[in-house]
Amino acid sequence: MAKKKPVRRKTVTKKVPARKKPAKKPVAGRRTTRVARKPAKKKIRGAADLGRARVSGTAELDQYFLKDYEARQVFAFLGVKTLKELEGFSSQEIIDRLTAPMLQSVNRIRKALALQNRCLAGDQNFAIEFKQQMQAALGR
Repeated sequence: MAKKKPVRRKTVTKKVPARKKPAKKPVAGRRTTRVARKPAKKKIRGAADLGRARVSGTAELDQYFLKDYEARQVFAFLGVKTLKELEGFSSQEIIDRLTAPMLQSVNRIRKALALQNRCLAGDQNFAIEFKQQMQAALGR
């Protein structure tokens, strides 16, 4: 049998922590200036605080609004998937984004009907004005 060689132990060197430099003492006759701290901003108590959020901001909207099909359609239209993304919109901005395509479609319908001498209920003034604008633009 071959003789076993003794195993060398690795020596571990401990790092000595760097010494802190002593603080410089001010020279006699000089004043030290203190940096004025800004006071912490106080929360405004006039508005009601919502408190701690019960649902995380990364929560999926589809899971949270599982039974509300119309709300999920709105989220798909806006292209948002998390609560944080949804919180970036104001309620008026969501309404404007949802209704803008409808308003454009209705205006296209009104113009198309006016060109055919037709109009929606109570919309005869628009049809007459639009026809006059088109005739003026064509130079007739």
